Amino acid sequence: MLYGKGDLRVAQNQQVRKKRHSKSGKTMNRIELLIFGSMTVYIIVLIVMYLNSEPIMGYSIQMGSLSISKTYTGIALREEELVNSPYTGYINYYIREGERVSSRDTVYSIDESGRLATLLNSGELGENTYSDEELAEIRSDVIQYASVFDCKDFGSVYDFKYDLEGAVVRLVNISMYENIDTLNKSSLGGMVSLCTVGKSGYVVYNTDGYEDLSIENINAELFDQSLYERNRVNNNDLIEKNDVVGKLVTDENWSLVIPIDAERVAELEEESYVKVKFIKTQETSWGEVTIHHLPDGDYAQLSFTNSCKTFCTDRFVDIELVINDEKGLKIPKSAIAQKEFFIIPADYMSKGGDKGNYGVSKETYNENGELVYHFIETTVYNSNDEEFYVDNTDLNVGDYICKPDSDEKMAISKSGTLTGVYNMNKGYADFKQITILAENDEYAIVSSNTKYGLTVYDRIVLDAASVNTDDFIYNK
Repeated sequence: MLYGKGDLRVAQNQQVRKKRHSKSGKTMNRIELLIFGSMTVYIIVLIVMYLNSEPIMGYSIQMGSLSISKTYTGIALREEELVNSPYTGYINYYIREGERVSSRDTVYSIDESGRLATLLNSGELGENTYSDEELAEIRSDVIQYASVFDCKDFGSVYDFKYDLEGAVVRLVNISMYENIDTLNKSSLGGMVSLCTVGKSGYVVYNTDGYEDLSIENINAELFDQSLYERNRVNNNDLIEKNDVVGKLVTDENWSLVIPIDAERVAELEEESYVKVKFIKTQETSWGEVTIHHLPDGDYAQLSFTNSCKTFCTDRFVDIELVINDEKGLKIPKSAIAQKEFFIIPADYMSKGGDKGNYGVSKETYNENGELVYHFIETTVYNSNDEEFYVDNTDLNVGDYICKPDSDEKMAISKSGTLTGVYNMNKGYADFKQITILAENDEYAIVSSNTKYGLTVYDRIVLDAASVNTDDFIYNK
């Protein structure tokens, strides 16, 4: 086939285009391959870094409180009067220990013959029936004791036995009051004396020799519970005339005395009242504080106007002094770090850059040796009317910065330390300043919703020593 000159030229142009297209296609393939390869390498590097990285444990911040407290055992001081029997015979109590009585209430009886117990058990005074309320009261006592029982304090079982016995006896002997005529007509007529205590107050059936104890007589030996003894008269015990059969707590006001060290003295001397948590009931009350410097040490007397009924049978009472009960964000102390920052006068700070963030105008020289100023965006961690704490990543000691709209300049030299934690919400370690309100050995309570601080549910790095500022966080 013959081609003209025009056709030949067209054919040659087509061949040139094909060659160019072929070369362009090859070039594009190389670029795509390079991009794909780079992405593959990048992904592999990330995977390797992830697999080789140490796991960073996070902690979700919650609101909470921190009670800085210490447990003490105190000696209870009360207005107590011993109760003596006016007769000789066998005693039976009719009021449960710890209950309040009036001056006219029959608290106990003295049976000179010793046959009252036999008569009560024989049924001659009628059947003893318990109401649902009375049974529920006994059941509640058993459940409450079981919940606080400690096998290390097995002696408390006997105290509970006497308390329970007293509750049952009180219910049983109601029949004696309801059948007093039957009693008088029996062989015991005139031989059973019903006794009152002559005053109103809380009845207690044990004595320990501490009834007349005052703050002036307190010493360290009195707190040794291994030396402590108390005596108790039980139902159907034989007693002599004028024997002590119990005591009466006559005043609602009472106090606890605890030994304290010099450090605690300094804290309590600044307080008029202190919050007290009772270990036995887990309830709290406010006690008026009085410090006593006695010959063998320092003691704090905590005075109360309530709770006497609850503790009138106890000489030793375990408590916690709640010196601080701050509420805020609760964080582990392992998450707390110290970080240094540059301190820049507020006059030298301005807003600029693409995002309008705070920064400074830094003095530099261009390629021609000319003095120019560049706006350096900085992260602000704290500020007030006079100073800003800024990140030192892009600044150095000795750098000159210029005051906005002025010829004044200064060299960066002042630095300071802030206390904070590393926030990990954004996938990297972002330092956030905290203000500690209270702390103990494990946790700290910090202010919430501060300008540059934390908020509830933020996630922070549990171990601050495991990261640095701006480190990427790999969670496992």
